[in-house]
Amino acid sequence: MNPIDFALRRPWTVLVAVTALALLAGVAVRRMKIDVFPSLNSPVVYVCQPYGGMDPAQMEGLLTNYYEYHFLYISGIHHVESKSVQGMAIMKLVFHPGTDMAQAMAETIGYVTRSRAFMPPGTVSPFITRFDGGSVPVGYLVLSSATKSINEIQDQALFKVRPMFAALPGVSAPPPFGGSQRTVVVRLDPERLQALAMAPDEVITALTKGNVISPSGVVRVGDEMPIVSVNSLVKNVADLLDIPIRKSGGTIVFLKDVATVADSSDVPTGYALVNGRRAVYILVTKRAEASTLSVVDNVKQALPDMRAVLPDDISVGFEFDQSPTVTGAIGSLVLEAISGTGLIGLVVLLFLGDWRSAMVVVLTIPFALAGALVGLWVSGQSLNLMTLGGLALAVGIVVDEATVEIEMTCPHE
Repeated sequence: MNPIDFALRRPWTVLVAVTALALLAGVAVRRMKIDVFPSLNSPVVYVCQPYGGMDPAQMEGLLTNYYEYHFLYISGIHHVESKSVQGMAIMKLVFHPGTDMAQAMAETIGYVTRSRAFMPPGTVSPFITRFDGGSVPVGYLVLSSATKSINEIQDQALFKVRPMFAALPGVSAPPPFGGSQRTVVVRLDPERLQALAMAPDEVITALTKGNVISPSGVVRVGDEMPIVSVNSLVKNVADLLDIPIRKSGGTIVFLKDVATVADSSDVPTGYALVNGRRAVYILVTKRAEASTLSVVDNVKQALPDMRAVLPDDISVGFEFDQSPTVTGAIGSLVLEAISGTGLIGLVVLLFLGDWRSAMVVVLTIPFALAGALVGLWVSGQSLNLMTLGGLALAVGIVVDEATVEIEMTCPHE
């Protein structure tokens, strides 16, 4: 049956269908994920193994080879790519399309544990993460201060802001960047060591034995069992100076006799500048299943709580917001639809002189977009730059088709 004849014979049926379509489109827009890029669902897992001090050849022979050998047992594996640099090995596990990535991730973790049994002592657990094109940065949480040092800002970002940031839905919480890790630096005096015929390894051994983490346990005293405190762990950095190294000629040589101790920071490997001033930032990276606009809104709503736990002289703000990219695309689509609808309605009204035909054209475009939105929602798609661009292009086609259809159906004088 001709759709036009069906619409003319059953107007109430068409009206109910169009109303239901408009309502479904409203539900779809509220429930669809709004993102910058579509979900690519890339079947890739990355394994990053650190080991400080090893050169690339050692990383390749002592660590990477064992991983590559065991990774080939994982179900659905396509190939393994690896790159070994100084102190770091990065392995990329590529799986066949359609592989259950949850099972692949579980098997990867299992074989990582198996591989570590063959590696040198002191090998720490690697970082294992799944790559997805939807996991993109959507902004930066920037902390700065005119009075506090960069190390103090780093501590505040790591221990106060990051726990609150990690609790937000849809975001991952990487460590802050821009500062240096707090480090206790012991500087030895070469002349004093030479005068005492003492090697640096002797000082290291004394530091290890003089600052020991030892569980104290409890002791029964009558009917009570209090916890026994043990002073084997220093509470202040300055207490390290009183650690004895050895007894020489009837006198005890302490650490303060051959070295100085400072509560300092690690060697900086990078820094961040905001408005020409050193700052610390946390990269706001959304998860693949999260919506960009929802993540940005959650971060902005949590900013007052973050400022409340920080000192007054440390400011925190959300910078380099990426959400305007999506909102701008949505605004462009709306503008395209409104301008196309208005112009074609005006053209039909002026040249055909029929206000009913003009109204049909004006209503056709928004309802066509509503049907497209419902189709995207049902198929599990999101509102992103790709789908919004397709809808914007479709507006022009709908305008052309509506013009041709009206011209063919309207009687010519």
